[in-house]
Amino acid sequence: MKFQLLVLPTTPRVLEDGVKLRPIGRNTEKYIEMLDEVRQICILSDELGYDCFSITEHHFHSEGYEISVAPLLLFADLAARTKQIKFAPIGLVLTTWDPIRCAEELAVLDNLTKGRIMGGFARGSHNRWVSVLGQKYGVSGTFGADKAQDERNREVFEEMFDVMLKAWTEDALEYDGEYYKVPNPFEEGIGNWLPQQWTKDRGNLEELNAEGRIRKVSVVPRPYQKPHPPLFTAYSASERTVKWAAGHGVIPSCLFSDPQDFLNACRVYQKISAEHGRTLKLGENMAACRTVTVGKTHEEAYELALEATGRSYYEYFNQVGAAGFFRYPGEEGPITFKSKKDALDRLMALHFAIVGTVDEVKAQLEPLARCHADGELEWCGLMLDHQGLSPLDTTLEQVEMFGTQVMPEFQDS
Repeated sequence: MKFQLLVLPTTPRVLEDGVKLRPIGRNTEKYIEMLDEVRQICILSDELGYDCFSITEHHFHSEGYEISVAPLLLFADLAARTKQIKFAPIGLVLTTWDPIRCAEELAVLDNLTKGRIMGGFARGSHNRWVSVLGQKYGVSGTFGADKAQDERNREVFEEMFDVMLKAWTEDALEYDGEYYKVPNPFEEGIGNWLPQQWTKDRGNLEELNAEGRIRKVSVVPRPYQKPHPPLFTAYSASERTVKWAAGHGVIPSCLFSDPQDFLNACRVYQKISAEHGRTLKLGENMAACRTVTVGKTHEEAYELALEATGRSYYEYFNQVGAAGFFRYPGEEGPITFKSKKDALDRLMALHFAIVGTVDEVKAQLEPLARCHADGELEWCGLMLDHQGLSPLDTTLEQVEMFGTQVMPEFQDS
């Protein structure tokens, strides 16, 4: 397996200091402290041989939890401080981006790092910011959205993804979509392009038509990796998303954690990939998203996880409706976490939270690595719940313990 460390950039001691320092997310001192923690975690991850470092994209998080407003800017800083680890946003919310600007910025970073960038994309869950930054497309977040809102969000996402891929792979881009057009206006093209001879001599000859109007654009630079960086889609929790990812060769970072549900997702991905001409082993091009806490004893690991994973899922993710992703087989109706212990116990029972000693964590990872069948999982995404909720020393110790005592047994050589 390859191991991806996912950090949700959080102001240190957010649960203890968040009330007295509110809005702590606008506290410059705490934000800089957070940046220093993320740097230390990333540098250690690089030294220990983790394959990929990731953060999410979110905006307006004045509460100080998951302040990940500019992943690509942060990756540029982190890449300059590291040697081999790759970087993947999990993920850029395409429903709020201009797709060509997204293609450009990822391509620039891919060239700056000479191929240490992976793409990662999401539809956007939080309406507070998706409805503001995605207003040009008329989208809202997926949490709490009705069927029509959710469908529009998906349509916009898929179209923006299509534009972005074409910007990377086509020397001259023309696109007549529902939400995005190149050129604009599409029918008549763009006039008043004065340096036409300059373009004819040095640009792409397809850009200008016979009347000298811009008919296509040539997006620069091309990615360093050909045809483009490997791509993730974030937090796949529906069969429809897994099928879409398989159809496009995208790696789904799956929230399916019940063993049978995850196995079914792996089989669906394998089947749809085959229908598109890609023969894959079970688990190939798949990622499982999990949280992991390692302790010298089971009791120590449980207490550490309780104050990080348990607290974050009870106090925050509970309120945004994320508990609904963690149903027991056959369970129906509303799902809420009743306490941090209830949250952690449910996540552990469903194999999403992996908690225990080194040997216990290895035993829990073994069936996941095999996709709970005769497979071979390619990616394991580890959510590092501890950053910002636990002392930095504890967080770094978690990264080191897993990286030195667990990861070598499963990592690709």
